[in-house]
Amino acid sequence: MKYMFGDKKFLTTMFRLAAPIMLQNLVFASLNLVDGVMIGQLGESAVAAVGVANQIFFLVNLLLFGIGSGSAIFAAQYWGRKDIKRIKSVLGLNLLMSISGALIFSVAAILFPVHVISIYSKDPAVISQGSIYLQIVAFSYGISAITMSFAFVLRSTENVKLPLLTSIVALSLNTLMNYTLILGNFGMPALGVKGAAYATIISRLIEVVLLLLIIYLKKLPIAGKLSELLNFKILSFKKFFKTTLPVIATEIVWSFGITTYNVVYARIGTESIAAVNIAGTLDRIIFVVFIGLGNACAVMIGNLIGAEENETATAYAKNFLALGAVGATTLGLVMALFASPLLIFYNVSELTIEFTIKLIGLLAISLPIRSLNLILLIGILRAGGDTKVAFFIDAGSVWVVGVPMAFLGAFVFGLPIHWVYLMVLADEVVKLALGLYRFFSQRWINYLAAPTQA
Repeated sequence: MKYMFGDKKFLTTMFRLAAPIMLQNLVFASLNLVDGVMIGQLGESAVAAVGVANQIFFLVNLLLFGIGSGSAIFAAQYWGRKDIKRIKSVLGLNLLMSISGALIFSVAAILFPVHVISIYSKDPAVISQGSIYLQIVAFSYGISAITMSFAFVLRSTENVKLPLLTSIVALSLNTLMNYTLILGNFGMPALGVKGAAYATIISRLIEVVLLLLIIYLKKLPIAGKLSELLNFKILSFKKFFKTTLPVIATEIVWSFGITTYNVVYARIGTESIAAVNIAGTLDRIIFVVFIGLGNACAVMIGNLIGAEENETATAYAKNFLALGAVGATTLGLVMALFASPLLIFYNVSELTIEFTIKLIGLLAISLPIRSLNLILLIGILRAGGDTKVAFFIDAGSVWVVGVPMAFLGAFVFGLPIHWVYLMVLADEVVKLALGLYRFFSQRWINYLAAPTQA
């Protein structure tokens, strides 16, 4: 552990990178909680409808996350070599792929909202409200693609403050508009779920405009001209796609696994999917710590591998795992003790509250396992370019273990939501065992930023 407490550079860099990402995600999760409480005033059907409709953005978000994470692996290693030209080319390729993928989902959601929502729920009230919300909010997917592309590459160049700033502005505005448009305050009409959708579009548009203005007015390193962004000939496409496609595939396959869980939860009952959405919102507030650690880990290790400092990269990886284990155990206890009282703000049934409390307990207990998996797979293996193995561990465990457990629990044994969720958590245990084995095998470091790539 000498690198943790004896190396000031580790601590300084870790806090400098992790703290803004933690704060950004904390703001996001906290304001989502407030938004959820506002929507919760409309009852279970509204909570379930928005939650189900947002499963589509969940898929979009994970696709964008996969593309961004894959690109960030290269951007981080190129930053270690200070190769700005190739960083701009990586950003351009990221933008092209992200916008294309997001638009596919937008078209499907705008043209066939009822069909999409019906995949998740057969409740007529949920389908009706969810379709209205989805058809409007789908126009924001392409905007999010641009924002996330720039944010990922910015973080890889160790600029984490700008995405934090723009997110805080956008999310705060989103919450204010939700308060205005969902419930009808400040003289505005009460639009319900429509108001939530309009607020999302406006806030995301303001976020991307603000982000791009600052990047180009300040002439930051990634502020490339169109010709620089589209200069793909200086990249090794074979190496790029060999590394990034498994990351993208992981997010796609994994996300469809997670959305399959939610289909199962919704089919158990409206109270069940409402409870999953409420508990998940509270869980995300705690989990921001490990999102910050995982992202900081990926940037630091990627930079070190790019600079050919593999021994230090391995030592730093162990430090991040130790921090994750200790932090998650502590915060899991905090979550178990203090999350449940927040449920008094939701206007939902006693059964939904009962299910939510039990789910929160399971989330608290599983927090150490889930946090270590994030640090291992996203912070370490991906940063080392070990994306193919990470794919089999991450996506494989969901479909081989988690999805069968969900179907068995819900449709064969007929168990309530909390027992089904407990069975599904078996995939996290398998993932952790395989991830640790791969890490200690020392075969996860791959050098991608070769100077001969031209």
